[in-house]
This record gives sequence, C-alpha cells and structure tokens, in this order.
Amino acid sequence: MQNAAGDGAAQPPHDQNAAYRAVVSDLVSLVEHVQNSLRLIEQTIEGEAPAGGSESSTDIIVLDDVSPRYMSAVAALQACDVDLGDALRSLLETSEREPCAASPRTSSAMIRT
Repeated sequence: MQNAAGDGAAQPPHDQNAAYRAVVSDLVSLVEHVQNSLRLIEQTIEGEAPAGGSESSTDIIVLDDVSPRYMSAVAALQACDVDLGDALRSLLETSEREPCAASPRTSSAMIRT
C-alpha cells in the first residue's frame, strides 16, 4: 500500500484484515489489467491483419509481420495472468481456512482454473 503523498513508501496496515483486503484488491486489479492488455493486443492484431475481401488483388503480396511483433508480449501477459490467478486463488483459499481473514468479493471470472 502506498501512502497518500504518493511517494511510494508503504504504510503499515492498521489491521490484518485491511492488509489482506488491500492485497486481494490489488491482485484483482492486476488480473483485470493484464486481461484488458491481452484483449487490446488481440484487437490490434485483428485491426492490422490484411483484409481478405474480394477487393484484394492477386498481385499484392502481404508479409505477415504483425503477429510476431506481439507474440512475446502475449506470452508474457498470459504467464502473468496465470501466475496472478494462482496467487489470488492461494490467498482466497487461505482465507477460507482461516476464519479471521476477511473474504472480499471477487468475480469468479478473475480466477481461472
């Protein structure tokens, strides 16, 4: 957690439940951000792909160098998505075993199995 001044210094949590909820909330936000980034890359690839309609000429050669540009980014984001999902799932499973940990509401779509 960062303080209100925004200098990046972590503030000690006032209680364990607040710290737990903050970590889970951050993980959910990160998962959403990674998934949005993956969707944006997919849309970009689709938008840059040549249209294969009837107007295309047989005299035009299109070199598909669009997708390889994004493949390493997609692979890294997919790995992050899996790892963040695992971390979130681990925290939520821990909260189920420990009754003192507050269980935040989390969309099941955020956690991939």
